Amino acid sequence: MKRETIRLTQLSHGGGCGCKIAPAVLDKLIGKLPRRHTEPALLVGMETHDDAAVYRLNGRQAVVATTDFFMPIVDDPFDFGRIAAANALSDIYAMGGRPLFALAIVGMPVGRLAVGTIRAVLAGGAAACEAAGIAVAGGHSIDAPEPIYGLAAIGCIDPAHVKRNDEAEEGDVLILGKPLGVGILSAALKSGDLNAEGYAQLLAVTIQLNRIGTELAEIDGVHAMTDVTGFGLLGHLLELCRGSGLVAALDVDRVPVLPAARLLAVGGLKTGAAIRNWQGYGHQVTLSASLTQWQRNVLCDPQTNGGLLVSCAPDEAARVVRLFRDRGYGAADVIGSMRAAADADVAASCCIVP
Repeated sequence: MKRETIRLTQLSHGGGCGCKIAPAVLDKLIGKLPRRHTEPALLVGMETHDDAAVYRLNGRQAVVATTDFFMPIVDDPFDFGRIAAANALSDIYAMGGRPLFALAIVGMPVGRLAVGTIRAVLAGGAAACEAAGIAVAGGHSIDAPEPIYGLAAIGCIDPAHVKRNDEAEEGDVLILGKPLGVGILSAALKSGDLNAEGYAQLLAVTIQLNRIGTELAEIDGVHAMTDVTGFGLLGHLLELCRGSGLVAALDVDRVPVLPAARLLAVGGLKTGAAIRNWQGYGHQVTLSASLTQWQRNVLCDPQTNGGLLVSCAPDEAARVVRLFRDRGYGAADVIGSMRAAADADVAASCCIVP
């Protein structure tokens, strides 16, 4: 009997980091959990919703550990595997770490997907890990109603170089490494409205490793770092603001956006996850009257393997932007600054309130 041809995105109710539980709901789930951070060697835990845990082994070595998985963002199984693996490894890079190895997390509807399709997902993940210079050393799999793939990733770092999401300083410059719009493009793909050029833009961003984070961690003037994923730029920037006790003033016109996503957003396309994101944290954001609806939707758009968001000293900004661009992140740019709450310029395009 011939097996039915099924698009991967048909089998999932969400895709990529848009699968994340909405910020407001997540806060209800984990906000009141006890924080027993009594182990001095645990340098980074759950306190600031940072990208990965960091555990100090000695004065020069620490382990970085994370896990990330989601449902298909694209229909090509190899591409899905590459994207999911690159996204998981991004959490290691966002702390400034270097990946060591990974374990695969696999949930597949075995009765509905061909063996070759599932094998291609795993091969895509292995290819992304090979590009990062690491092996997939094992993992765990289950028979699940929706396709799920990702990694548990382990890395290492010098404790002196750990970049948290709560150590931005007043006067810092904000730099974003990749353009926004992945959620919008993936929504268009699922509805059958994404052309080949749009898909090429989506794929180029989502498979690009954020390996530059390892280099950025060695720059003293880089004070804080995180990656932009399911909560959108505004959501992850809010985490940085809350942890640092500062506000962020964004120059929205300088925020890079994928050309195909911009066109779709201007035409009115927005994602359900972007709406949920805004409902969860919109009350903490001050917007200027000139900000358009499509711009707000893009700022809340869930990203998958999105760019690194860097808060650095002003005299290091040019160096950081140049390093991004030299390493192949051509859209990287300065997008705003960190300010004390009393000094925040609410007339700026967007002001993030802690």
